[in-house]
Amino acid sequence: MPIIASLARTTLLEAVRNRLLWLTGVVVVIAFGLGQFLSQVAIAETREIQIALLAAPLRAAAVFIAAVFVITSMVRESSDHVTELLLSLPAPRSSYFLGKFAGYASVALILALLCALPLSVLATPSGLALWTASLVCELLIVTAVSLFCVLTLAQVVPAFAAVAGFYLLSRSMAAMQIIASASLHEQTFADRVVNVIVDLIALLLPSLDRVTQTTWLLGGATGNVLLEVFGQTAIYLVLICSAALFDLYRRNF
Repeated sequence: MPIIASLARTTLLEAVRNRLLWLTGVVVVIAFGLGQFLSQVAIAETREIQIALLAAPLRAAAVFIAAVFVITSMVRESSDHVTELLLSLPAPRSSYFLGKFAGYASVALILALLCALPLSVLATPSGLALWTASLVCELLIVTAVSLFCVLTLAQVVPAFAAVAGFYLLSRSMAAMQIIASASLHEQTFADRVVNVIVDLIALLLPSLDRVTQTTWLLGGATGNVLLEVFGQTAIYLVLICSAALFDLYRRNF
């Protein structure tokens, strides 16, 4: 536990020294100003349009910042041989992984809170709490996937491409299922094979299109949705972290 806590604290200090929180603050201010400007064009439902224009870019920016920070931080440590030094300590490799993940998870929590700050003046309190909690869960999944990809691929560009592909597929898989099943003519054998393949891929990916929805900020969700989000997050965190630990233990440094 002391090693895990020390690694988590070091990761948080790295985020502060890299001006990550300042960058997030600048993104929040820009998004808020852009939302205020574009909402002036709306004739009706100004509040709803302003929330939509503010929540969507903040969600995307939080995911991007979290993924880039995790990947670049791990690659820099590997290039500076800090990873080998930490793994040489008399502690299991799982302590190293859990310490890094705890630090990155703390950064994800701070990112979600900062992104929710400008929405507090527009959204309902219950909707904002639900949206923020869901964003934290989404960022935790992205953090775990980023750790897994960077440990496996060990390079910035391939790791970020894999994370981006995972996230985009998770966000768009429901639409792909609808497109694959919708046909104006009788489905052929090839069409049925494609449908099966798409359904199998959808089973392996989290349903990120159903989390952190903008409509929740208007009070259009219940606590049952949050239970579903928590359950999905717990399952995928266990699976992804287990795969990352397996890859970490089999590597030779």
